[in-house]
Amino acid sequence: MPRAASPSVRRRRLGAELRRLREGAGLTGDQVVEMIGWASSSKISRIENGRSRADLGDILDLLDLYGTTGPLREQLVAIARDAGNSRGWMRAYPSMTPQQRSYAELEVGCSMIREYAQQILPGLIQTPGYARWRILGGRPSGPDDLEAEVAARAARTSLLHVENDPPVYEAILEESAFSRRVAPPDVLADQLEHLHALADLPHVTLRLLAPEVVVGPWYVPATSFSIYQFVDPDDPGTVAVEALARDHLLSDGSSLREYLSAFGWLREAARSPAATREWFAQAARAARASAPSTPQLDSPSSPDGESAGRPAKPPAPRGPDSRITAPTA
Repeated sequence: MPRAASPSVRRRRLGAELRRLREGAGLTGDQVVEMIGWASSSKISRIENGRSRADLGDILDLLDLYGTTGPLREQLVAIARDAGNSRGWMRAYPSMTPQQRSYAELEVGCSMIREYAQQILPGLIQTPGYARWRILGGRPSGPDDLEAEVAARAARTSLLHVENDPPVYEAILEESAFSRRVAPPDVLADQLEHLHALADLPHVTLRLLAPEVVVGPWYVPATSFSIYQFVDPDDPGTVAVEALARDHLLSDGSSLREYLSAFGWLREAARSPAATREWFAQAARAARASAPSTPQLDSPSSPDGESAGRPAKPPAPRGPDSRITAPTA
């Protein structure tokens, strides 16, 4: 069965094609809005910028106005249908945050995903336990439905385990992503064991980046980023750059080339996949050995005021270095 297309990428591709057709017809956005009779003057801009899930009827109105017929019309109608398919995620996982939904939409239809992670592991390779702690840690007030968000993130990870033609996945992970500040030792141990097993998959390549290595021409990445390339070569490659409030999506050719070059530098500086896999195994044993024998839960009367049933806070780091340490491979 062919892999589904990425809805967000299809929206941007559709918007670019519609803008090209409008300009070819010699029409301004305001003229289009007036001729079709839309109430909102910004509607055409939202469609052309890929920010809006356009109704198929609106797309047909635009194609009629531009005189688009034949194979091109059929192709754009098919793209418009793909662009609206993200509603399945919304129905299945209504608690999925806009940021997580954005990543889920990008991941669908990918032929290759490359990710560089600084402090937090990418969602596609997180265990439910790790995801639970990161969701809690990312929002001091707590999510509305923690387990629903964890389930939504777990659903995304299934992409790497499909039987037929899974995407090629490569990640470069900073050692700081395995700090004891991220999650308790038992959770980190589970996560490390998961990565050790994941590295056995033929389409998955994981590399660890040690803090002391020099990357490229003294390159220091400002933040984590992901690079998505798609099954359909006409779908534009996209870079997602992590930001505090809202991640930035870049699909212009120059940005894609820059981030591919940066990823190449990081790959050259990182440990080999085999050495990384061995590091995961040794670090998992170290984390497991340092974990308490039984997990603890905060009580309703705990000094920090957290409610019962939420995971206890991670233990304080031991010694001067808070990373889970393993012998250098």
